[in-house]
Amino acid sequence: MNKDYENDAGAPLPDLSARNISLDTIAPALGVQSSAKQPDYLDYDQKGRGLVVTMFANAGVAYLMGISGGGVYGFRQGLVSTPSTKLRVRLNSVLNGMSNFGSKAGNTLGVFAVMYSVYETIGDQLELDRRTGIDAISPAFGAMMTGATYYAPAGIRVAGLAGTIGFGAVGATYAGYTAVGKPYGSLGFLFF
Repeated sequence: MNKDYENDAGAPLPDLSARNISLDTIAPALGVQSSAKQPDYLDYDQKGRGLVVTMFANAGVAYLMGISGGGVYGFRQGLVSTPSTKLRVRLNSVLNGMSNFGSKAGNTLGVFAVMYSVYETIGDQLELDRRTGIDAISPAFGAMMTGATYYAPAGIRVAGLAGTIGFGAVGATYAGYTAVGKPYGSLGFLFF
């Protein structure tokens, strides 16, 4: 053994007592208030629900409205177009009409709601209301683009007409809210 290191105790052990810990340095991690009392400001600049929440809510409600309305229409069509007066044939005709029209209407309105939610969120992300000065421009943009996109395979004139109808529907809804004195969009579903 080397005699040079016989009396050397080595490096000092660290002091692990709590008196050397400053709570001000670790306060944010533990939720401990610092000694200087200042208000906490949250950076919260969210206009409303996120895209996914809005899309699921709108699509679900629109689908239920579609299958309900389509089911009622299919019930009526099934009764009118029954080829026989027998109960089983009438029941079969009614059920076929309800399932046919209900599913088509539900799927169509569900697709409309998803596209509308995506386009409205795009309008919000682009901050169209701040750029144009019009409060309800994002819902109008969403409705216009939804109609134009859905009917785009039918041609540019039909797509333009569908976009105009969507834009007009939001404009009429906005005018109705203004006339009644309610804040626009207070129902929280699509552009209502």
